[in-house]
Amino acid sequence: MGNICSISISIDDPISSCWNRSTEQANYLLKLPENLIILGIACERLRELWDDVKRKVDIAEQMQLPRQVLGWLSRVEILESQVSQLIEDGTAEIDRKCVGDCCPTNCRSRYRLGKRVARKLKEVETLMAKAPRSDVLAESFPSLRVGERPIEATVGMDSRLEMVQRTLREEKVGIIGLYGLGGVGKTTLLTQINNAFAKTCTLHDFDFDFVIWVTVSKTVNLGKIQDDIWKTIGFCNDKWESKDGDEKARSIWSVLSQKSFLLLLDDLWERLNLSELGVPSQNKRKHKIVLTTRSEGVCAEMEADKKIKVECLTWAESWALFRMKLGEDTLNFHSEIPRLAEVVAQECCTLPLVLTTIARAMACKKTPQEWKYAIAVLQSSASKFPGMGDKVFPLLKYSYDCLPTEAAKSCFLYCSLFPEDYHITKADLIRRWIWEGFLCEFEDMKGAENQGYNIIGTLIHACLLEETHVNNLVKLHDVIRDMALWIVCETVGVQDKFLVKAGCGLTEAPEVGRWMGPKRISLMDNRIEKLTGSPNCPNLLTLFLQNNSLKMITDSFFQFMPNLRVLDLSGISITELPRGISKLVSLQYLNLSCIRIKELPFELKNLGKLKCLELSYMYELSSIPKQLISSLSMLQVIHMFNSGISNVAVLKDGLLSDDNESLIEELESLKYLHNLSVTIKSVSAFKSLLSFHKLRSHIVSLCLHNFKGSSSFSLTSLSTETCLEQLMISNCGSLEDLEIDWAGEVKAPMESYTLNSKVSYHSHFQSLWCVSIIACPRLKDLTWLVFAPNLRTLSIEDCDQMQEVIGTTSKWVGFAEDVENLNPFAKLQVLSLVDLPQLETIVLKALPFIYLSRIVVRGCPLLNKMPLSSNIAKGHQIEMKWEDQPTEKACLQFFEPMEEEGLPASLELLQ
Repeated sequence: MGNICSISISIDDPISSCWNRSTEQANYLLKLPENLIILGIACERLRELWDDVKRKVDIAEQMQLPRQVLGWLSRVEILESQVSQLIEDGTAEIDRKCVGDCCPTNCRSRYRLGKRVARKLKEVETLMAKAPRSDVLAESFPSLRVGERPIEATVGMDSRLEMVQRTLREEKVGIIGLYGLGGVGKTTLLTQINNAFAKTCTLHDFDFDFVIWVTVSKTVNLGKIQDDIWKTIGFCNDKWESKDGDEKARSIWSVLSQKSFLLLLDDLWERLNLSELGVPSQNKRKHKIVLTTRSEGVCAEMEADKKIKVECLTWAESWALFRMKLGEDTLNFHSEIPRLAEVVAQECCTLPLVLTTIARAMACKKTPQEWKYAIAVLQSSASKFPGMGDKVFPLLKYSYDCLPTEAAKSCFLYCSLFPEDYHITKADLIRRWIWEGFLCEFEDMKGAENQGYNIIGTLIHACLLEETHVNNLVKLHDVIRDMALWIVCETVGVQDKFLVKAGCGLTEAPEVGRWMGPKRISLMDNRIEKLTGSPNCPNLLTLFLQNNSLKMITDSFFQFMPNLRVLDLSGISITELPRGISKLVSLQYLNLSCIRIKELPFELKNLGKLKCLELSYMYELSSIPKQLISSLSMLQVIHMFNSGISNVAVLKDGLLSDDNESLIEELESLKYLHNLSVTIKSVSAFKSLLSFHKLRSHIVSLCLHNFKGSSSFSLTSLSTETCLEQLMISNCGSLEDLEIDWAGEVKAPMESYTLNSKVSYHSHFQSLWCVSIIACPRLKDLTWLVFAPNLRTLSIEDCDQMQEVIGTTSKWVGFAEDVENLNPFAKLQVLSLVDLPQLETIVLKALPFIYLSRIVVRGCPLLNKMPLSSNIAKGHQIEMKWEDQPTEKACLQFFEPMEEEGLPASLELLQ
């Protein structure tokens, strides 16, 4: 372990023999030159001994060294100075001689000097003899180089501790970043790592000379951090305190660079310059650092070799922790309490800090009524529960306070308008932020969208927003949502307050008086059936009413909302829009998706500032008045995906009455349009759409529905457009083939496109991630999908003659070898195959479906092969014919039969 010095003292005979002569006093005169030389040599050896002891002491100083050691070092320094002066005086004295060079100028002076030299020789001999022994210094070294830190009983941390310890063993890992939500247990985990070494620094193959704990906190103080490090490896005396930062860094470096150590840095909020502290990190085998932070970005800035997200507890772990903190006496005091306690524990959303806080608050509640009241408070206003508003939320708010911009803070708070556990697409969220005016850094739409994605990344890295397993969806953790509502409802000014009653089961809207003050109101996902009156809302900018049972909204309801910018009415039950919408002259975003109205009122033309109009999934929409779309001249986004396709829709005179060709003409007239989703219902309209380059290049989602009399059409013009993300082809009864220019598609990318390529150089269908083919009974294959390298979701349903998804047909002639090098479905996550009675093959060869998370197969009796290689990420458990035995072995545990009432058995890949 190396911290014990060994000192060997050797005194040459010439030093002691000087005093054995009988004429000692005469030697003061006669031997002065010789004695000066001997004194110089002896002093040099004493200095070498001093250097050796001092070097060992510098390493040993973390404990209180014996006074005799410190005194010896001090006396040597003083004596060294005196000897230097004495040698200088003696040399000068020898040079002063009498005439004829026979005798000293002043024998008395020379005598006194010789006597002083003799005494100093004795002092040197004495100090060398009294140099600190090895055993004295050894006692000064600590037997423990890490102190055990206090910690409460924990649940669910053992597996996390083992994961970190496994990572520490990796020789190429020097810095480990532990990141996660505030209150998730990062500091607790770091404390367990520290305490694992409390009794010995040798644990599970680890052999550290030092284990050092430093709490960094939000306000970084480099000097304090250096002091905390030196307290473990050095001795904080006055000399240490007098050093500046650079001197301290050099001292720390001189010790740690020679030793192995584990540095535990708790609660980082920004990058810490290890070199400025004096902490070496180049030797990843001997120098290990584990840090905790709420931000994945801080892990990246610290150049962490391994980033580990500390997740919330499982439900079983949460319940065990809640019971531990609650106490069995309270839990068993009344027969109803265990059931109610589980409900309360579920409201804690598996976050340890919240579980502990609420369990302690409930430990003295021993009646069912108290528990029912607690449930009501947690579900309606969690900040009012004891310990939440004054302890938990302020602690979590630090993450919000550290967001880099006001735009990021506004975007985060906006997410609280959605209900608990609500999943929203990144693209939809960003569009809403844009129309709210949060993303103003760039003037162009693409720049604003990129800013939005950057903010989403910032929020995810700060653990304030969570990505779901489907990577284009995000959500707020329920406790973080409660914290956000606490910020906007109780800590900001009145003019910035939100009124949020989303997903609360309301059957009536809040009383009109509560509408006056808030800036944003969310009543989405309730059971409200009507909105009446004329609420005065001078501050209102945002109104979410989607997914209610609304059958009536009076025309006067929107009369006094002059500043409303965002209105979402999607998924409500009205069959006719209130005419009063036309009075919303500030409106920029209007969402009417998924409602059952048959025609749009012409009065919508008054919405002159409207920039985004959502009309998707309006199946019964049969009429859009002519000149309505073109009159909305500021439109930048219009979505009409999968709309007007109901068989019961009776087309009236308007933009939908001529198979959409008039609609396409009006869309072309929109000067600022850059994002288009549209439903096309004839080949002629499709050709018309493709003839307009502006429209073709801005199509994001395209639905081709009910093409009649067309056995084929070409997708070549769409293949090079980078915006197309979603394609649906439905109810095309005559369609037999989707044409594409195979020669042009294959020729360009082949040189760089290989089976195991992680980066696609393919330039076609680059953005296409979702394809749905429904009710195309004559379509036999979808071989063109080999040119969709980023496809994530594929759904094929009710195609009677579909025999293969990726096939070997005449299209391959001349290009078979090239196409063999393509890797179809390289990024596929979801595959759904339903009612395909002739389907025999998905793709000929087994492929590594690395990202596959879900497979649904139903009504495919001839499908007896799954093209899954042994490199598949997940497997299955059904009776099928496999490509090879390794695949069967790898996949067995991940599939299970899934039956639905009235339907044949199907398969589902386990999550």
